[in-house]
Amino acid sequence: MKNRLLLADAVTDLVLGILLLWFPPWLVSALGVPAPDSVFYPNILGAVLFGIGLALLVEWRRSPTSSATGLGLTGAIAINLSGGTVLAAWLLFRDLDIPARGLVFLWGLTVLLVGLSSLELYHLRPTDTRPRERGDTR
Repeated sequence: MKNRLLLADAVTDLVLGILLLWFPPWLVSALGVPAPDSVFYPNILGAVLFGIGLALLVEWRRSPTSSATGLGLTGAIAINLSGGTVLAAWLLFRDLDIPARGLVFLWGLTVLLVGLSSLELYHLRPTDTRPRERGDTR
């Protein structure tokens, strides 16, 4: 399950990264999201997301004996939850003058980020929930 979650997270970050690196004007219009004055910041964010996606792929492909590591589930959770939370805050507390399709797209992205993080958190939960007895060093 861990490998499937890493791959899903990697693909999501790579796709978003490529879209933000490319950031064509027609895409902004089609999605109904706010258009920036410059593509500098969307491109930088795209590069960061693409790098995160690559790090997740490294971790996904890594053999147990390899010394090369990527970004694990805990890092992916931190990134996705922070991104999803900030995006949700913008949607809830800012007056974004964007069409309904933009709101649908951004809420969908928020649900994707928080949902993926929730699955990853669920996967990381302790599986042994039996109470420990005094002196038990499990």
